[in-house]
Amino acid sequence: MQNNESATLHRVECAREKLYQMQKKYGLLTHPKVIEQSVALDHLLNQYSTQKTVC
Repeated sequence: MQNNESATLHRVECAREKLYQMQKKYGLLTHPKVIEQSVALDHLLNQYSTQKTVC
């Protein structure tokens, strides 16, 4: 795994953990802050997927 992929994967895991914590804090998957974090996680997952496809 390339260094860039490793860094992105680490960011994905951090964003996923943050999403879990925010959902616990706000209690709803539809809370605007939870949705915002979900979108950020989706962006990172798309970035990681693109990196895997290019290599």
